[in-house]
Amino acid sequence: MRILVTGGAGFIGSNFVEHIIETSDDEVVTLDALTYAGSKENLEGVLEHPQHEFVEGDIRDSALVSDLVSDVDAVVNFAAESHVDRSIEGAEPFVSTNVQGTQTLLDAATDSEIDRFVQISTDEVYGQIVDGSFSEEDPLNPRNPYSATKASADLLAQSYETTHGLPVVITRTCNNYGPNQHPEKLIPKFITNATQGKSLPVYGDGSNVREWIYVEDNCRALDLVLRKGDVGEVYNIGTDEEKTNLEVTQAILEAVGASEDLIEFVEDRAGHDQRYALDSSKVESLGWEPQYSFEDGLERTVNHFVDR
Repeated sequence: MRILVTGGAGFIGSNFVEHIIETSDDEVVTLDALTYAGSKENLEGVLEHPQHEFVEGDIRDSALVSDLVSDVDAVVNFAAESHVDRSIEGAEPFVSTNVQGTQTLLDAATDSEIDRFVQISTDEVYGQIVDGSFSEEDPLNPRNPYSATKASADLLAQSYETTHGLPVVITRTCNNYGPNQHPEKLIPKFITNATQGKSLPVYGDGSNVREWIYVEDNCRALDLVLRKGDVGEVYNIGTDEEKTNLEVTQAILEAVGASEDLIEFVEDRAGHDQRYALDSSKVESLGWEPQYSFEDGLERTVNHFVDR
């Protein structure tokens, strides 16, 4: 199989590209615009691999996208603006990339009649949940511009499956962490700050709850959905590893041997969702389960950022 991975020089995308090349004979074409969130350095282990081709470009470039999609069997779309705080400051880039960019890919995939289109989404499209967990059948209720654009892309992808018969599968994953994550994200930012003796700014009282997955576990789930997921279906990918932001912060401080005096509680984010949680039984029915506990994954992540 020949796979086009968009946003493949970003955090999760680069880990997925490496996973595919290391575990299969499939060929991978990576398309990435190399914005602030993407870097060729994230692909240094496979950049020159004979199974891999790198193309610098934008998913909104219809001519380029059409040319690339015409020569592949599947598309896995990671390309997205993904930082909530940035979306609150200005939503336009999120609408342009996450919605219009996805539409460009969907059009090209439909024209080329590819075998599979995997839309990478997020648990944030469901909004917050106080008790229990979200199933794939729950309604979407995004509460910030980032998650609203991801929900829009999901619905657009589903419409192409219904209207054009495009073989779409959607994944919605909880919070990822691990190697290559952009330093503005919570875990790498706090690891770096803690090792440098800088403050760790925690929103509100730190009680917001997130479900965490080590990126390698997510990549295995995505690979499984790519190959065995049912067309038209949505697959939640979670771990039941729920942590408050304060608990994550404390775990990072303990892992690097820094004092909790570095914790600084700051004004809460506007519209900050209190809790996310996913029912992952559908993807588990395909034969997937996480291999890394939060503690093991965090140790590997700390070592990555401290040693580089």
